[in-house]
Amino acid sequence: QVQLVESGGGLVQAGDSLRLSCVGSGHSFSGSAMAWFRQAPGKQREIVGAVSWGGGTYYADSMRGRFTISRDKTINKVDLEMYNLDVDDTAVYYCAADFVPQQFHHTWRNQDEYDSWGQGTQVTVSS
Repeated sequence: QVQLVESGGGLVQAGDSLRLSCVGSGHSFSGSAMAWFRQAPGKQREIVGAVSWGGGTYYADSMRGRFTISRDKTINKVDLEMYNLDVDDTAVYYCAADFVPQQFHHTWRNQDEYDSWGQGTQVTVSS
């Protein structure tokens, strides 16, 4: 059974940094592309960024420079480091895996491309 488990969420203050982690199991993730999405209250889920099987990273324009994605294939782990957090970053953050990425540099934003999702971890930023 494929599982993605996120961790690291919590309550922080504006300006703080936070690292989220996602660990996968039940599948070989070495050829997978991974991504982070988020969903704020009352809003649609949106892409944060992604990392290809080769390690290339992609970020939503609004998050480039504040968020960094990294992965460790040896332990099926992908991290999201977030800096200078703002109240608008309050959301549930989800990890997702695309097991057969194709033309990923074109598809990384598309939620339908991802085959497996974690349950999410809540990040709350207070002012």
